[in-house]
Amino acid sequence: MSATASAKTTVNRLNRIAGQVQGVARMVEQDRYCIDVLNQMQAVKSALAKAESEILKRHAACCVAEAIASGDSAEQEQKFAELVDLLERTRK
Repeated sequence: MSATASAKTTVNRLNRIAGQVQGVARMVEQDRYCIDVLNQMQAVKSALAKAESEILKRHAACCVAEAIASGDSAEQEQKFAELVDLLERTRK
C-alpha cells in the first residue's frame, strides 16, 4: 500500500472514530445506561489503539528505516529516543 493510500485509510479510520465519539456524547446527553456508554467508550479506545498502531508501523517502516539507511548516527539516536519517549509516556 502506498504512503498516500495508507494515510487515506488512517484518515478514514479516524473519521469513523470521531463519529463514534459523537455517538457516545449523544448517549450521555440521552442519559443512556452507563454500561452501554462504557461499552461504546471501550470500542472507541480499541479503534483509536488500532489507528495508533498503524501510524507507529508506518513510522518504523519509513522514518526509522530512513534514519538507519542514512548511516547518520545522530539521526538514528533521535528516532530511537522519540520511540522510547513515546513508549514511556504511554506507560504512565
